[in-house]
Amino acid sequence: MKNFFLYLMAVGYAIAGINHFVNPRFYLKIMPPWLPYHGQLVAVSGVCEILGALLLLPDATRVAGAWFIIAILIAVFPANIQMAIDFAKRGNPYLWVAILRLPLQVVMVWWAWVYTR
Repeated sequence: MKNFFLYLMAVGYAIAGINHFVNPRFYLKIMPPWLPYHGQLVAVSGVCEILGALLLLPDATRVAGAWFIIAILIAVFPANIQMAIDFAKRGNPYLWVAILRLPLQVVMVWWAWVYTR
């Protein structure tokens, strides 16, 4: 079962990373205004998610890949906060999704952490 969830996580991050290039506008909209180079950061985070997914697959790089995924999740957390703030300001009906993403990030960190051991 552990392998199933490992591959599920890897596929999820690969798809999310690819989505940064397919739908960059979504990610650009949630970038905190205090960060520079929004377009470049969206692309870099997409590449990092794809790389993290690939690193999870071989046994030799799995632990490093899991720590890399944890670092990515921490790095993108400000964008999740920004999305919740923006949704609240605009009265977006999907505010609940943005708020739910915040504690879900902790679960995702834990999920990756399982593969660091």
